[in-house]
Amino acid sequence: MNTDKAYLLGLIIGGGIFGNAEDVFRIRLPYKQWGSYKKNPQQAGTIARDILNSVSGIFRAVYKISVSYSATEGGEWNILCEGDISELKNDLSTYGIMCEGELRQNAKISSIIVDLIDDNLKRRFIAGLADTIGSLAPSQRRFSDNVQIMSFELKGDNFSRICELCRLLYSINCIPDQILWNHPNFHCGDNPYYRQWHKGFKLRVLLDQYALTGSFAFRAKVEAFNANRKLQQHTNNATPCSTRKVKTGISSIHPAENDKRLPERIRGGHYLHYQHVCAVLGCEHAPYSAICNLFKRIGELVTPFPILYKDKLEQVKNVVSADVLLSGRTYITLNISIKSLLDQYQANHKARLYGTTLKNGYPIAEVMQAIAYTIADDSELFGKRPRGGFIEVIERHITTDPNMTIEILRPDLLTPLVIMANGRGALVGAENPEVYARLVTRAPDNEYKLCVRNIKEEDLRNAQ
Repeated sequence: MNTDKAYLLGLIIGGGIFGNAEDVFRIRLPYKQWGSYKKNPQQAGTIARDILNSVSGIFRAVYKISVSYSATEGGEWNILCEGDISELKNDLSTYGIMCEGELRQNAKISSIIVDLIDDNLKRRFIAGLADTIGSLAPSQRRFSDNVQIMSFELKGDNFSRICELCRLLYSINCIPDQILWNHPNFHCGDNPYYRQWHKGFKLRVLLDQYALTGSFAFRAKVEAFNANRKLQQHTNNATPCSTRKVKTGISSIHPAENDKRLPERIRGGHYLHYQHVCAVLGCEHAPYSAICNLFKRIGELVTPFPILYKDKLEQVKNVVSADVLLSGRTYITLNISIKSLLDQYQANHKARLYGTTLKNGYPIAEVMQAIAYTIADDSELFGKRPRGGFIEVIERHITTDPNMTIEILRPDLLTPLVIMANGRGALVGAENPEVYARLVTRAPDNEYKLCVRNIKEEDLRNAQ
């Protein structure tokens, strides 16, 4: 192992795609709009020079492979590698990597990491990953431009590989900021009816943290990295995971928590926070005490119902009819003044409606979001989100019609409210912590893994 080979291995693991040909493969650089020659022609030119002047020379020196490239208008670049690739394949085979398909889907990195015996080798391997799958799109930030992030984006279901990469970053004192796990609790935590949750992993690192120890071979990446850092007003310092505060909100139980694609150790569990997954996987950096403290108020943090589900009215009705518990309810139809609900919301954003005790009921904030979606004109929506904010939409409509009402179907038990208008519908789940807490148990083989059973009608009736 040397630094050039370490870099190429990172580059190939991040973007390598192998087909049936014996003398060619490609490395895909999924740069999207960031690398589009139509939107960013100057940056695209820099990427092309990076490939021909930097990557090409390293491939020739290490494996005697010739390099060219292709690019699409949408920003996907491919490094085309041709020649005798048998030595490269042998090296990858030595590390237990099969040269088949897209390597970032399943390729293991544990054996490679063993051979990264010093920090220089580690940094070069990470640089190869950063040049391929390290996203520096302006949208990669934490809440605002003032906290800029680089996101390593990987596919597949290999949770262990994410842990290995995280540990590798830790070993060069590059502390990761966050992990978006390929799991429904993180890709669709408020909607158990969303099926396209399988979107891959993102391991995020503060730019200021990566600047201390990380690097790139691509000049285009360096320029984008520096430009993004200039958007910040101050330096952001990373905090070790074990000492971080763990804050989280409520999330819905999703049927895909039992998906067979999830590794056995993860499958069947519900996860409150990305570091909760780290604890279940046994990471030495996980904040175990903070995770256990969350369990003390578990009923406030899980729900067997959607927090807020929005769709065309026909689809909402289909969801209700397909669920035995929801379809078995008796609903009272209410026509409520929207202005009166807005007044309640403005007086107390955390108020609950239609509860049976002081601790349960439907959160008014979600009710108001549902109302905004259902009453909005098509031009006021961006997908299912109100343009400019839900309160602005509501205020515009009640200014036009102060007596405007909304139709709400209130169930006899605390299953979701059904809100309908304008050919659209929404479901709003109730907060009901005492009932929901009784649905949760700890797994017998892992004290940090939470298992949640399906809610039954008697659970709700017994709490009346």
